[in-house]
Amino acid sequence: MESQRERAERFRSLHQRERLFVLPNAWDVPSGRVFEDLGFPAVATSSAGVMVSLGYPDGERIPLPEYVAAVRRIASRLSVPLSADIVAGFGPTPQEVARTVRMVVEAGAVGVNLEDQDPSTDQLLPLAGQMEKIREIRRLGESLGVPLVVNARTDALSRGEGAPAERFRDAVRRCRAFRDAGADCVYPMRLVERNDIATFIREVPGPLNVMIRPGLPPLDELDRLGVRRVSFGPAASYATMGLLRRAGTEILHERSFRSLVDGAITFDELNRLAGPAPSPSSPRPGDP
Repeated sequence: MESQRERAERFRSLHQRERLFVLPNAWDVPSGRVFEDLGFPAVATSSAGVMVSLGYPDGERIPLPEYVAAVRRIASRLSVPLSADIVAGFGPTPQEVARTVRMVVEAGAVGVNLEDQDPSTDQLLPLAGQMEKIREIRRLGESLGVPLVVNARTDALSRGEGAPAERFRDAVRRCRAFRDAGADCVYPMRLVERNDIATFIREVPGPLNVMIRPGLPPLDELDRLGVRRVSFGPAASYATMGLLRRAGTEILHERSFRSLVDGAITFDELNRLAGPAPSPSSPRPGDP
């Protein structure tokens, strides 16, 4: 079986290619398995998706052990690398963030997404402290022998001060600092416009993560611009809940159940999604 270190190295290699890869965000075991079966080379958790599915709003209101248990269940049923969204780290200090990272690594994750927005105030966290958290995560990964991939997110574009141009400069400054502290990939939340993406890549060389959202250029254009990672974020959860709402509305008001059955998987396929993780060498639907 592939070791956790090997999965981490495989995940890291995806960020070092000269082409874009898409990272879907799952919220439970079956959603993660669907993405793996389709042929995605890795999966991440969606903090909003996982937490809302368990009855908590996005943020850090969920008890950390309960969140880690969800990560462990997903990781246990995948053979592809899993990255865990740890919000702001479930603690204000580098040591508390490292404790959280250790827990998700022990649960099977090989990467983390760390944001710089305080979930209790919605304000940006101090830059110096955020850099030390990234350094602490790097040291932890080395001590565990797992080359963790750190995706450092900034919310400066939406939570920063000043006009949009000032917030953009702050996002650039923060992502440069995150990269200097050891982040493998930077993630300026709400970066959507093609010209802004091109400028950001010039200003902050290295792997850039953008999230699928309305207004984002097509994947081929993002690839040409130099984006290396595109994540779903909570988009798959939005789409799934939207389908349920449309299907329910159709049944109640149109007396039709077409949306509920068209394109649906079977009972046997659903059961299989809860089974053991497939072998990394076994072919999957979507493999060439």
